[in-house]
Amino acid sequence: MTPVYFSFTSAFTLGLMGLAFHRTHLLSALLCLEGMMLSLFIALALWMLQLESTAFSAAPILLLAFSACEASAGLALLVATARTHGTDRLQALNLLQC
Repeated sequence: MTPVYFSFTSAFTLGLMGLAFHRTHLLSALLCLEGMMLSLFIALALWMLQLESTAFSAAPILLLAFSACEASAGLALLVATARTHGTDRLQALNLLQC
């Protein structure tokens, strides 16, 4: 396993573990998702450079655009949750009351 492959795999795994085990605030969950998306973007961009093909060269930019849309939707949900519930703690949210 090359060091580059190991670093991207460990960055994605750390983001996934942070999302799974450290779910106290909605903002920390969103940051873990963004870290996962950033590691996927860098891995996809380096993979496209390694393939030396122009067929899928727009794929990293497309992933980055979807990641920006996901971040804006997540922040909108964070603001709406903070306004209605007064906190961004995930334990305070009850999906059955929505």
